[in-house]
Parts: sequence; C-alpha cells; structure tokens
Amino acid sequence: MAQLTMVEALRDGLRVAMADDPRVLCLGLDIGTLGGVFRVTRGLQAEFGADRVVDTPLAEASIIGAAIGLALAGLRPVAELQFLGFSHQGFHQLGAQLGRFRTRSRGRFAVPVVVRAPFGGGIRSPEFHSDALEAQIVQMPGIKVVMPATPADAKGLLLTAIRDPDPVLFCEPDRLYRLGREEVPPGPHLVPFGVARLARAGDDLTLVAWSAAVELCLRAADRLAGEGIGAAVLDLRTLVPLDVEAILREARRTSRVVVVHEAPLTGGFGAEIAATIQEEAFHALDGPVRRVAAWDVPYPPGRLEDHYLPSLERVVRAARAAVRD
Repeated sequence: MAQLTMVEALRDGLRVAMADDPRVLCLGLDIGTLGGVFRVTRGLQAEFGADRVVDTPLAEASIIGAAIGLALAGLRPVAELQFLGFSHQGFHQLGAQLGRFRTRSRGRFAVPVVVRAPFGGGIRSPEFHSDALEAQIVQMPGIKVVMPATPADAKGLLLTAIRDPDPVLFCEPDRLYRLGREEVPPGPHLVPFGVARLARAGDDLTLVAWSAAVELCLRAADRLAGEGIGAAVLDLRTLVPLDVEAILREARRTSRVVVVHEAPLTGGFGAEIAATIQEEAFHALDGPVRRVAAWDVPYPPGRLEDHYLPSLERVVRAARAAVRD
C-alpha cells in the first residue's frame, strides 16, 4: 500500500470514483486549472476533462444548487467549497433544498450530492476560513455528516459518500492535509458510515473526538500515559449517522469520558454526546462527562487561535480531573 498524505488520499479517492463511474463529476471554485485551494483536485481536469472537473464562480449557493440539479438529472456531483465557513452563503440550499428533496418528493428523488469542505484551525487562516460548523449541519435532517481524521479514512469515507444515495457533507481537517503519511489501500477502498474507530486503547477514561481533534487526543493520551493514566481515544468518523453503541460501550467500559471538538462549547456536538451518555449510561459513570472545546467567542485572528482552540494542556487537565472524580 502507498504511503499517502490526506490530500493525496482524497485525490486518489476522487480519481478512483471518476474512473469507475462516468456519472461522477467535480465542481467548485478553482478546482480545475488550479486544483483547488489546497490542491486536492490537482491534475484531475487534465485527466478527466473540463466537463467532469468544472470551475465555478465564487458563489457557494450556486455551487450547491447546481450540484442538486445535476444529481436530480442522474449524475453524482462532488461539490467543493473552499472552506466550511463559507457554507453560510449556501445554507438555504443545504438545509431547505439538499436535505429535504427525498422527503419532499416522498422518496421519488434521491439527491446523491457530496459537498466537500476544509475547515478547522491550525493554519492561521483569515476570518471565516476556520470555523467548525458541523453541529449546525447536523441540525439539517437529511444530510449525512462525515469527519475523517486519517488519510485512509479520508479516502474510504469519501468513496462511501460518493456511492451513497443521499447527500453528504464531507468535512476535511485542513491542519491534517499534509501533517503526515500512512498506508492507504489502493482501488475502491470503502469505510462504512456510522462505525467509530478505537484509535487507541486505554482503561482509565475515554477521549471522544472527530477530525483534527483525534490527533490532539492521541497526543494527550501519550502525555497521560507518562503519568500512569490509560486514555482510550474514540474517533467517531461520522456524526450522522452516529455510532451510539461505540460511545456507550466506551462510557460503560472506562466510566469516564471527555469529549473534545474545535467548535464553540455551547451548542457544540459534544453536548449531544454528553446527553446521550447521560440518558443511556448514567449509572456506569464515575463522574460527569467533560467537554473541551473552543470558547464561545467569534474565531479570532490567526495569531490568537492557539488560545482559542482546544489545546494539549486543556485536554490533559480535563482528563486528570475526570480520573480524580
């Protein structure tokens, strides 16, 4: 198996999907000639042609709306937004249109659209580029929400998303695009939705995370191991559908849970996880479910984001407190 970065794994997944199915096409701002802002689609227009890798205007609502029309016409579009924060300009197409078509048509029309969007901190990007909006999309029923944390999962989940009959928001952690390499299976490698990954075993507590927060939790687990604390790390992979069984299994096994995410604390998806554990596994807990998240303020300038985002120290402190409960 090849050693690939996440960017290379995503590009390989798109190439496999487009080679296997002529209905698959990509559209988005600067994805053709330039290869996208992070070069995920670099070389695909030369390989598959400008009618299958389509440069669009800077208009998120139009990109998503065009993808909806293409899907209703029988194609399988993969739309790229330059950043997830820009999806606010297309929310009326996401929730009111994309997520509702199957219900609105009483099941007559499927809308197999994948919306790819990088997000998250760590790259010192300007305003609106780093916002973690996944919980807002979860509030749009009908859209699956996918959050890969590794190159192999990025490829496998993307190929699953493209084959899915329903719309998928595919959130890509830009901080991890080129952070490291790992072995990625060749060809049509598929990772199923709704199946969490135990990224690290541990018996004293469980750190629950998704996307770039998984990498942060793994570093925190390394630090905690040096203190004699065994921290498991559960990578959710997808928020919709959610692997509730895996979350409850870990909560019952370790009796202590810390949820880590980059979105602001209030109303973040971590609250949904905490509520689910409280409802289904309350008597197995030795203490409250703790959350480590961004602060409830607008995303700051890049030079301040280290103070805004969950940090290694904050995760380690929360884990120590959970173990002491």
